[in-house]
Amino acid sequence: MRVPPFERFAKFTQAVAFIVVGAIIGAMAYHSVYVMNFNALINTNRGLEDRLVDYEERIQKLNQFKDQHTVIKSISATLLDNREKKEEHDAMGELTKSELKRRIKKELSVFIGTSIYKIDYNAEMARLLLDGKVYTDVNGKDYTVEIKTMLIVDNILQVWFKASIYTRPLG
Repeated sequence: MRVPPFERFAKFTQAVAFIVVGAIIGAMAYHSVYVMNFNALINTNRGLEDRLVDYEERIQKLNQFKDQHTVIKSISATLLDNREKKEEHDAMGELTKSELKRRIKKELSVFIGTSIYKIDYNAEMARLLLDGKVYTDVNGKDYTVEIKTMLIVDNILQVWFKASIYTRPLG
């Protein structure tokens, strides 16, 4: 039995290899776009879940204190951009930011139900206690928090804070 010469199929083999390599590169490009879109969807979903939990807590607190008009009914925490450490702030994921907000709200939840006219001493004490506090193991890292402003508007205690990665002192 005689084997036909390979030179007759060289062009066909090159064309098939070109199509296979193109299909592999196309699949890689499609998969990278798919992964990017899926990560964006996950981040959006986590943000929406955090907002939903926040709204449910607000509704519960508002129903609890609906007849009292001079008490703190809810807490709103806002993470400020750390301009000195912009790359560090950008590296914080949405999950880390929401976890820090949740922990700050939990720490300040003792103010819910407190009269807005008697908050001055307690707010200063809370600021001194929480300023520079280290939150450990927030997605594998430790963060230190610096409270910038606390303000009560429409029975909502609004807190603005900065967070930065905590570096342990040597020694």
